[in-house]
Amino acid sequence: MSERIAAARKAAGSALFINARIDTYLMSLGDPATRLRDTLDRAAAYIAAGADGIFVPGVADAETIAALAAELAVPLNVMAGPGSPSISELAGLGVTRVSLGPAIALAAYGAARRAARELLAAGTYQALDGSLSFAETDALMAAQA
Repeated sequence: MSERIAAARKAAGSALFINARIDTYLMSLGDPATRLRDTLDRAAAYIAAGADGIFVPGVADAETIAALAAELAVPLNVMAGPGSPSISELAGLGVTRVSLGPAIALAAYGAARRAARELLAAGTYQALDGSLSFAETDALMAAQA
């Protein structure tokens, strides 16, 4: 991965922000006792190769996040979700970018599944309570344009 980062840096110069992803926490890679050190070692190699930021999805505990932020010489990006500290807490820990990854889409798929199951099992529609109206959806889309 360091070679790929170095090639991207060489090709793009300073015109590109390279946010190197390290999946040691997301994929539970390696020994949990050394995972932080392994992550920081990878991060150091990626930074040396030209990464401008480090993305560590899957890390959710405040102590580890603070340790990562304290050790990194570049911005830290984490993927938040249920069980993660709040945005303000993450900022206080030193996180500079927060991603949600596929969480919003997965939540929408979960809502669709609940509604379909209810319709098929009970013939009712209560799972649709709280849905956006067409007018709200149109206004939301117009605000993004």
